Amino acid sequence: MRPDQLIRIALRGIARTKLRSALTMLGIIIGVGAVIVMVAIGSGARSRIEENIRNLGTNMVVITPGAITTGGVSRGAGTMSSLTVDDAVKLARESLLLAEVSPVIMTFSRIRGGGGNWRAPIYGVDVSYRSVRDWNLEDGQFFDVKDIRSRRKVAVLGATVAQNLFPEQSAIGQQVILRGVPFNVIGVLAEKGQTADGSDQDDMVLCPYTTVQERLSGRQFIPQILGSAWSPDDVDAAMDEARVILRESHGLAEWEEDDFTVRNQNDIAEAATGTTEVMTILLAAIAGISLLVGGIGIMNIMLVSVTERTREIGIRMAIGARPGDVLTQFLVESVVLSLLGGLLGVGLGYGGSRLVGEITGWPTVIDPGTVGLALGFSAGVGVFFGFWPARKAAALNPIDALRYE
Repeated sequence: MRPDQLIRIALRGIARTKLRSALTMLGIIIGVGAVIVMVAIGSGARSRIEENIRNLGTNMVVITPGAITTGGVSRGAGTMSSLTVDDAVKLARESLLLAEVSPVIMTFSRIRGGGGNWRAPIYGVDVSYRSVRDWNLEDGQFFDVKDIRSRRKVAVLGATVAQNLFPEQSAIGQQVILRGVPFNVIGVLAEKGQTADGSDQDDMVLCPYTTVQERLSGRQFIPQILGSAWSPDDVDAAMDEARVILRESHGLAEWEEDDFTVRNQNDIAEAATGTTEVMTILLAAIAGISLLVGGIGIMNIMLVSVTERTREIGIRMAIGARPGDVLTQFLVESVVLSLLGGLLGVGLGYGGSRLVGEITGWPTVIDPGTVGLALGFSAGVGVFFGFWPARKAAALNPIDALRYE
């Protein structure tokens, strides 16, 4: 019998018991739809995190102080006072693979300006910080080398700070008070949005690091040094080079461990997306259970179908149908039933993904490969759970089948 004839017979069999077939397919529909929705949410979360990581900067290398260990217990990265502005200057002067280097001095302060108040972190940075972070200006200009050397009291506002302090006017040329010290606003950064951990990148103020260290912070040690390699291929080598230069700067012997940590964007991205990938796999596995439940439903309905159609099977065998033909017929019916459920599940998955995205505002990404895998799995469920009923039908004795009431 030709494949198209087998499929037509299978569809007629399904159509004869519409309600029963629909209830049988329900498990497959829910399973496929749930798998697609869960994977779409996980993929969307991963793409958002990767976008946020890219927003951090170009080929970025992040250097932070090491961790203090007390009684054999680490107090966490960044607790050691080991980085200085001189380290950043030495890196910028001696590194061959880092195109840009900037110290980062951070302090918090209430910001007064435009008749309002706002609280945000203040970062003291070098001119190269803008290139390292690949950050454009919305308005005005960035401070230059002369501003760094002369310790000028100038500030570049993040978009959030500018919108809250100067909502109805340009911030350029205005004055803000940081810890009682007046700073002139010379620029406003373009909006970048949230980071992977949900913090607002635009809620900050940038000033020359020399000014922040002398007028606002007063601290010798700094919490971070940012660098940017010449190309993505140079990042790993630039990290190794930075370690060598900093170990020399800190006078560390060969047997001593680093008192600093060097990371790159890939390390940050892997840490941020690792949990998301695990959760996506777990959610998809849980949703896959519905497919197995649907497969059991298909097996049950096919067993019932074999019992109901015993005389039909006997007649087919009596007029020349071979056991293989009967097995193929019932197996095709099982696969068609599961594939129809899979196709309806795909529609449910697409609709559910869009609905979740609109309700939560979280991006959802539907991978065609996932859709194909879900459909293939649903067809496999039909074959696996339909084989036993089909084999039972093929093994019937024609005489016994004809006598069946």
